[in-house]
Amino acid sequence: VQLQASGGGLVQAGGSLRLSCAASGPTRNMQAMGWFRQAPGKEREFVAAISRNNYNTRYADSVKGRFTISRNKVESTVALQMNSLKSEDTAVYHCASRYARRMETVHESPNEYQNWGQGTQVTVSS
Repeated sequence: VQLQASGGGLVQAGGSLRLSCAASGPTRNMQAMGWFRQAPGKEREFVAAISRNNYNTRYADSVKGRFTISRNKVESTVALQMNSLKSEDTAVYHCASRYARRMETVHESPNEYQNWGQGTQVTVSS
């Protein structure tokens, strides 16, 4: 599976951005998906994840209530809607996927993911 992330940019604090991750490949709709981010000098951290069947989602505490992950299986895309952005959300955001044998499982650890997109920069100015 190949992943292509897009939608990053510069936004003022309190604003919104929508990231998109397009998946391609024969098993693109058999994947559990996740979003991670990495700020300069920091380790990659979990942001949000969605199960293969779209029934289950999970969020980092720092983004709960502000970010929403969703998937469009017809278009094979996963979106991350980010509202009420804060300066601490500034980072490079990566989408990731893994083949999911179980339909309902979500994954938080980056070590559980097999495929990674190239990353998209999100900068929030205060």
